[in-house]
Amino acid sequence: MTRRRHRKDGERSREAILQEAAKLATVEGLDGLSLSRLAKEVGMSKSGIYAHFGSKEELQLATIDAADAVFAAEVVSPAADAAPGIERLRSYGELFLRHIRGGVFPGGCFFASATTELDTRPGVVRDRALAVANRWMDLLEAEVRTARDNGEIDESTQPEQLTFELNAYLFLGNTKFVASGDPTALDRAQTAFDSRLEAAGAR
Repeated sequence: MTRRRHRKDGERSREAILQEAAKLATVEGLDGLSLSRLAKEVGMSKSGIYAHFGSKEELQLATIDAADAVFAAEVVSPAADAAPGIERLRSYGELFLRHIRGGVFPGGCFFASATTELDTRPGVVRDRALAVANRWMDLLEAEVRTARDNGEIDESTQPEQLTFELNAYLFLGNTKFVASGDPTALDRAQTAFDSRLEAAGAR
């Protein structure tokens, strides 16, 4: 019983550390994370943090995974309730912007921040962050293809191009909102997202 309680306490401590690490990473960057900085933020000793993460790289990778889990819970999983195609695409857009508007991470979209920071820094940390970002693009593209197959958008639509444009609206809205704090940026992103889907409609 004692061992099980200690294990649960350890899991809770690890989760709390990673929640704070993900928040810090969107403001100071993944490269800015350090065991000593994080120990100060969560009120633990550096050795206590080290007990959970043996290296900075291990901390960075675990932080990416934690942020991925948050994004999946707030955006990806709820969108699965929508019908495949246009309806799910709209849901992805709305949920993404709601995620940003809710201020889950002070620096906005974790993966927009991470991929911008790490794009010229090859290594396993960049690869992990890019894998998540690419998976998001794959989800959008899959629904674009489904919408085209369903006759919801014009058959001449190039899925890769439309996916790129839709994601660009979301990421630009995120960037402008983080920089200004003005939620109008997210409203404009939603309008642009919806208008682009309407323009792609079957003729």
